[in-house]
Amino acid sequence: MLPIIIDVMGGDHGPSVVVRGAAQLSLESLAIPMILVGESSKIVSTLRQSQYDPRHIRVVHASEYVHMDEDPRVLHSKKDTSLHIATQMIKKGEGSALVSAGNTGAVVLAAAKAFKRLVGIRRAALAAVYPTELTHGPHKDPFSLILDVGATLHVEAEDLVRFALMGSAYAEIISKNPNPKVALLSNGSEETKGAPEVVQAHQMLKDHKGIVFAGNIEGMDIPKGTADVVVCEGFLGNVVLKMLEGFFEVIQHVTEDTFSKKKLWRAGRKMLAEPLGQIQGLIDWEQYGGVPILGLEHVVIKAHGRSKERAIRNSIKVAHKAVQGQLIKKIHSSLSESL
Repeated sequence: MLPIIIDVMGGDHGPSVVVRGAAQLSLESLAIPMILVGESSKIVSTLRQSQYDPRHIRVVHASEYVHMDEDPRVLHSKKDTSLHIATQMIKKGEGSALVSAGNTGAVVLAAAKAFKRLVGIRRAALAAVYPTELTHGPHKDPFSLILDVGATLHVEAEDLVRFALMGSAYAEIISKNPNPKVALLSNGSEETKGAPEVVQAHQMLKDHKGIVFAGNIEGMDIPKGTADVVVCEGFLGNVVLKMLEGFFEVIQHVTEDTFSKKKLWRAGRKMLAEPLGQIQGLIDWEQYGGVPILGLEHVVIKAHGRSKERAIRNSIKVAHKAVQGQLIKKIHSSLSESL
């Protein structure tokens, strides 16, 4: 297997966190080959302070990087960024997938510049996972997939159908779910509800033999986990995703604040430690690793900007799983059958 190429310069916590995450993963039994791209002196310095298996890690130098708050278009003028070098290495066949916790817009732009879109794809889609009440697949994964969450502003019905095909393929490989249920996000369950492109996509998906189509769902169905894959255009998806993230953070903060106010409540917290731990585990986004940018000819996994070592490890594992499961080939096959 070709190495997973990691942009170590991205993320809110700096390159040392990304390097330590990769170093920790190198000691696990998966033996995933990795190439760390970034400022080599910082990478080597962190590796010297970490336990790692040098058989599974190689370093490639990049003199520049895209800052988290920087306009992604600086990629047009910065020619030696870690993202540019990483994507070019994959394009040349030196790596199998890209993992980055960096500037989302820059990751999408760098990947779109370097990699071709799959045949039949007009627009790539950024997906995300979110915790749900219901579990999914044979491994009882407590999360669903939603796409697009930010790569598009407006889409046509055909784009939504392609998103559905790509999301279904991803859920099938990552969650080992042989028949993921796919739904369109709308303002009502009736097939006539929603924007014109949603209504048209509903008719197209209803007759599609390659997808288990669950119809339309509403916002309240999202955290329930009614569907394994939720499809929408990127502006709406991004609003939904940020709302869910904020909601779960508020729950966590309110819970902590409540139990800190009175001794009796603190005692009650000890009694409720196990169920509270289960809730905390459910909304722990680090366990899910990164999320995919779908529709390109190579695997691209975007880790959360706030990722620390554990989330980085899991993001690389997701990339490895996608490559091993031949995600791109699966999506290409699904698209070919529908064209």
